[in-house]
Amino acid sequence: MLGLAVERGGRPVLRDVSFDLHAGEVLGILGPNGAGKTTLFQVLCGLVAPSGGRIALDGRAIAPGARELRVASGIVFQSPALDPRLGARQNLALAAALHGVGRAEIRRRSREWLERIDLAQRADEPVSRLSGGMRRRVEIVRALMHEPELLVLDEPTTGLDEAAFRRVWRDLLDLRDRRGLSLLLTTHRAEEAERCDRIAILDHGRFVACDTPESLRSAVRGDLLVLEAQNPEASAALLRERLGLEPRLADGRLTLRRERAHELVPRVVECLPAGELRSIGVRHTGLGEVFLELTGHELDADTASARPRGGSEP
Repeated sequence: MLGLAVERGGRPVLRDVSFDLHAGEVLGILGPNGAGKTTLFQVLCGLVAPSGGRIALDGRAIAPGARELRVASGIVFQSPALDPRLGARQNLALAAALHGVGRAEIRRRSREWLERIDLAQRADEPVSRLSGGMRRRVEIVRALMHEPELLVLDEPTTGLDEAAFRRVWRDLLDLRDRRGLSLLLTTHRAEEAERCDRIAILDHGRFVACDTPESLRSAVRGDLLVLEAQNPEASAALLRERLGLEPRLADGRLTLRRERAHELVPRVVECLPAGELRSIGVRHTGLGEVFLELTGHELDADTASARPRGGSEP
């Protein structure tokens, strides 16, 4: 994809978005709600026409939503796409039939996939009776029934508990390793992005970085000291005046990056007036911290990596 742009109501939603996806690679698009991830997903699915840029498949330019791209791709939407009244087996058969797969092959593929995701014994129950994690596994397999080269997923683990999260990712990485499947996914979860081979960080419709999780983390040195204060601006002024520090105000919090940042904690607590400091914590560098460093604001207030870890109340 090269130079992709999308406008809505005269407002740019995606601006000059470019990336490539290698065979057998897991590429994650990481960004908060409103960054443009859903629009990018919709372009890839052929649901939204871009106002600029081009898409190439195996080096050949193709139109967004072209049939050959749909054939080469399996799509997993964030919202459920299964028929809740049908069983897993029927949902898989319906998806395969829409791609022109023959009946005998549908039976074979359904049987193999249901055994692989441990749902053979419950294959004919209405999927409404299955757990969220089970339904998500059926959604993923449904997108693979026509044996695509690429799997595109929008927020694949939203709403899943930790056990289901780990199971879904075990299955996804197994698909990559055993079948050479390429995966492209959007996510707002730093812990999910850590499992990708490469991460493209999307903010306000633009990519601000694209690299491996290890390289992105290594580019940000030191730990992050995070403070919540009654009056952040006044606290920042005191820290500058008394300790010579230059804190950064981001989403109502003061942040300061330093090697051995934990050694600053007692000095900061002593510097500020009693009752001014609401919380203080030190965060080691993860992708949530990388996002904050690159963009100046938090990835997502709902993700674990967007909150101080190891913090203490003064």
